[in-house]
Amino acid sequence: MGIVASQSIKNTVTTYLGFGIGAINVLFLFTNFISDTYFGLITFMLSTANIMMPLMAFGTNNTIIKFYTIFKTRQSQNSFLTLMLFLPLAIIIPLGLIGQFSFEVISNWLSQKNAIIKDYYWLIYISAINFAYFEVFYAWSRVQMQSVWGNFMKEVFHRLGTTILLFCLYFEWINVEELIDGIVGIYFLRMLLMAIYAFSLRQPVLKFHRFKSLSRVLKYTALIIVAGSVANLILEIDKFMLGYYVDIEKVAYYGVAIYIASVIGVPLRSLHQIISPVTAKLLNENNTIELEKLYKKSSLNLYIIGGFIFLVIILNINELYLLIPEKFSGGLLIVILIGISKLIDNLLGNSNAILFNSDYYRMVLLLGVFLVITTIGLNMIFIPIYGINGSAFATFIAVVAYNSAKILFVKYAFKITPFTIETLKTTFLILICVAVFYFWEFPFHAIINIALKTILFTAFYGFVVYVFKLSDDVSKILDTLLKRVGIQ
Repeated sequence: MGIVASQSIKNTVTTYLGFGIGAINVLFLFTNFISDTYFGLITFMLSTANIMMPLMAFGTNNTIIKFYTIFKTRQSQNSFLTLMLFLPLAIIIPLGLIGQFSFEVISNWLSQKNAIIKDYYWLIYISAINFAYFEVFYAWSRVQMQSVWGNFMKEVFHRLGTTILLFCLYFEWINVEELIDGIVGIYFLRMLLMAIYAFSLRQPVLKFHRFKSLSRVLKYTALIIVAGSVANLILEIDKFMLGYYVDIEKVAYYGVAIYIASVIGVPLRSLHQIISPVTAKLLNENNTIELEKLYKKSSLNLYIIGGFIFLVIILNINELYLLIPEKFSGGLLIVILIGISKLIDNLLGNSNAILFNSDYYRMVLLLGVFLVITTIGLNMIFIPIYGINGSAFATFIAVVAYNSAKILFVKYAFKITPFTIETLKTTFLILICVAVFYFWEFPFHAIINIALKTILFTAFYGFVVYVFKLSDDVSKILDTLLKRVGIQ
């Protein structure tokens, strides 16, 4: 896969480093250094800002990926990129004015269940702007086929900064209000550093000239706002709605379970950073043969790797919950449901990139809007009855339905599917591992038990994948690892 494989591996390593730091923050530092109320507040703030992010970005991050390669002259590229830099302000400024003049109405509505939210109303808005422009500058660098630095900033930088702030809180160098302000400041610094890097790759030349495909670009940008909002809403609406229905500390309990399950989605996040512009290029060139190869290969590789991570979590989840405060341990069902949905996300390969960068994105928008409405409705039904587990049920149903619809639509529109016989073999392998290893218990400390079980099932899983050659790309990676440890 060339540059895709190289940068994907680097991105995966970087992303797992970030998630490792984040796991320390979420599972140990947040749960011990601050109150559940403030932990829940921070979770709610960042989730709400993420929901607002696609709107604040005005879809420009996706538009840069889709259209950059169609412009062949420097002048047209400069005009296009200038528009992408300034277009988000068309939403950010009016929303800021609305927020200013409607402060009491909006803040009172957000804080009906939890009054503490009202004091942090503007930090949500500022965070959303930071998130939006970070994604714009990240897309700017990705179309130059440089995704590794941006992925480091996206996955590691803010988590490492948060770790430092949490220890500052622990040593009483700052208070909890300053911690929250500091977290927002870290996201601002991240956005600024991303801008500097992006402009070092391609210096902006401001050209306010009309270019050939302007109407097409603007139409896509306006519509893709909905697509981006749909994706973020499905991921974040659960935490936002929990903040409206339940006590804020329960959002923290839910957030811990979600974070554990979200690790399964890391391979997809890593691959997406570089595979999206590659997919857009193949679509712009109408290269359906290579597109199908990339679709099947990305699906299988992500499913094998994601399946392994799914097993690491599910097989050790009971032991893992012994390592954190008991009040956070009620999220087993949440981890299983969201974990399965993340595994299905991996199975889809680069389908999101295919749909969002093709001329069929309008249908995806319609499906997405319907599913967001369904998600909100399911949360309104399930949360009052089942609490945080109800939100997990709602998210699981919505994600499975949405992903099934995307697979069917890609099959209809492009006559391709991501599945092969190796997909079925991998499914059997995952099920066998769950059946064989889940009920194994060792009479040692939780950390030792996790290490022992992981070593045993990793050897089995790797052996089957390697011997039966389920994936050429994964086998090559295993060959490299085996040579480095002197087995080959």
